[in-house]
Amino acid sequence: MAHTKVFAGARVVLPTGIVDDGRVIVEGTRIAGSAPEHAEVVDVRGHWLVPGFVDLHNHGGGGASFSGTADEVQKAIRAHRLHGTTTLVASTVTDDMDFLVQQAGLLSELAEQGDIAGIHFEGPFISPCRKGAHSEELLRDPDPAEVRKLIDAARGRAKMVTLATELPGGIESVRLLAEHGVIAAVGHTDATYEQTVEAIDAGATVATHLFNAMPTLGHRSPGPVAALLEDERVTVELINDGTHLHPAALELAFRHAGAGRVALITDAMDAAGIGDGRYMLGPLEVEVSEGVARLVHGGSIAGSTLTLDRAFKRAVTVDRLPVEDVVAALCANPARLLGMADQVGSLEPGRFADLVLLDENFDLKGVMRHGDWVVAPQLS
Repeated sequence: MAHTKVFAGARVVLPTGIVDDGRVIVEGTRIAGSAPEHAEVVDVRGHWLVPGFVDLHNHGGGGASFSGTADEVQKAIRAHRLHGTTTLVASTVTDDMDFLVQQAGLLSELAEQGDIAGIHFEGPFISPCRKGAHSEELLRDPDPAEVRKLIDAARGRAKMVTLATELPGGIESVRLLAEHGVIAAVGHTDATYEQTVEAIDAGATVATHLFNAMPTLGHRSPGPVAALLEDERVTVELINDGTHLHPAALELAFRHAGAGRVALITDAMDAAGIGDGRYMLGPLEVEVSEGVARLVHGGSIAGSTLTLDRAFKRAVTVDRLPVEDVVAALCANPARLLGMADQVGSLEPGRFADLVLLDENFDLKGVMRHGDWVVAPQLS
């Protein structure tokens, strides 16, 4: 019989709200609804207990990327688990199609093993004028046949494709993705407001890092930002690292979309969890200085060095967002988008025992994944 542990005394964040002096029962790999009489009790008073974080958009960390070998991918997964991300989608960057097809095969094997939650293709079907840290000569229009080639290579493990939907083939590609149960995300786009509305009506349901790599919100040309924020069908990704977004932009998105339609992501690259230096993002060289990643040539922001524990702490302590809203944005909302809400994203019975323990200052003190400690609790 599976060993049962009862974590008692923490402030527990549940979908129904915050429970002071709460209990979470872990039996084997899952959260249980009740505990046997003589179960082990772990006193976690003075702490917060929240679900393991779910990252929809992540290119790597710990010095390794999801465009690397199987060993490098595992290294990147591990780096983020140490910061509380117990479920993540591995994001690729623009590269040549043969490489992306090959990488999709490698990542799909890791998804089948349960190491990652699936694959997100960010590029090559994006706008040259909003390319950010993507290699311009490798960009291409979203031909539905080529989009199909990528999702076929992922063997049912493609979760999301980011598209500039205004490009030739964009709307047809959105429809193709929706038919195959893959999230069509609007991003790295130069679309107008009207073109974005058309993409959403065709089935696009996510804004890739809202505000970044798209036209700004203008009073005569509201652009994609207004269309994505106003539509109830769309979840907006936000990178809350203090570099990608001004706090007022973050607040605007939370207020307008509501906490149920925000997913806090990292968009992390290799340097996440490591530090400053020179790195590669796909085929492009990146310089990380004071935690900010920029292309060596051109100076575009090149992903982030964010981890979700830092995004959580910043959202609560700097942005003053309610803890339950931040948990929704880091856990429940992305889990729901991925079709995994019955497995992860909340501390309800039957879900995987994926837990993050935080102290009263919202610093990470323990991480459990599937009932095993990734970071053993520091309960001093």
